[in-house]
Amino acid sequence: MNLTNSIPVFKLYGESWHWPTPDLLHCESIQSRSSLYDWSIRAHQHSDLVQILFVQQGQGDIEIEGERRAFCGACVQIIPALCVHGFRFSPGTQGFSLSLAAPLVAQLERQFGRALQVLNQARRVAVGEAADYLHTLFHTLQQEYQSDSEARDMMLHSQLSALVVWLNRRGATPVEVSDKVERKRATIRRFNHLVENHYREHLPLAHYASQIGMSGVHLNTLCREFHGCSALSVLHHRLLLEAKRSLLYTSMTVSQISDYLGFSDATYFSRFFRRSTGFSPRDFRDRPSDTGVEPARTTSPGRSFD
Repeated sequence: MNLTNSIPVFKLYGESWHWPTPDLLHCESIQSRSSLYDWSIRAHQHSDLVQILFVQQGQGDIEIEGERRAFCGACVQIIPALCVHGFRFSPGTQGFSLSLAAPLVAQLERQFGRALQVLNQARRVAVGEAADYLHTLFHTLQQEYQSDSEARDMMLHSQLSALVVWLNRRGATPVEVSDKVERKRATIRRFNHLVENHYREHLPLAHYASQIGMSGVHLNTLCREFHGCSALSVLHHRLLLEAKRSLLYTSMTVSQISDYLGFSDATYFSRFFRRSTGFSPRDFRDRPSDTGVEPARTTSPGRSFD
């Protein structure tokens, strides 16, 4: 079964573009997106996006891998990358949807010093007496995400870290990889992890395939099935994301960014960037309004959260 022929793959539901800005998270109210689709989100998946849904008030059902489960009242639903899911909400349902890009999940895992299983399996977490606490966390996240306030990154990071700690303390049971589709997903997660750790090294595709234990042709087939593009395009998309973030959120020169991202020279980097975006690196930095992102903030090259 080729999932890309039957299950839509989105960055955010209803949007066909790759992750549109250098932000590594997205926070919005349930109403803001679901009301556009008559409060029903059909089954879809995200190739490298973890979503955390906090339903504060309302009812409906959540479909996970073809199985529907009703909810009524406060709950948190975790939806890992590559998990087929859909929602039906009662009109007026209140809550938040938080999306985390793969590089941010990897950063959180480095902080924890281990893989965060709680973000790698679909599960519903009981809220109980923590409903007000979670509402404060999500509400603050949304406010900070939509603002350009001083120390925005610090506030986002602190609120997100608190949320992940809260979820992790509820525990997570290991998932048995038993069926063919789940084994494929496990392979793609492994590839995503390798890309995140080595994308600046410009390693040949054959290296990634050998690390996973398969041929490059097979890896390409899986990437087209789950990412909707070739394995090489996955690598290029990750390089491009970091290039955009470096141009907008650091004071590094184009030459410095080229070196940081492992390109042999700045000219080659500039050609790669223009071919991918239609902008030269300098034009992208100087005309942010044309790219759909906020103006640059000058920070140190080590900035990695926003």
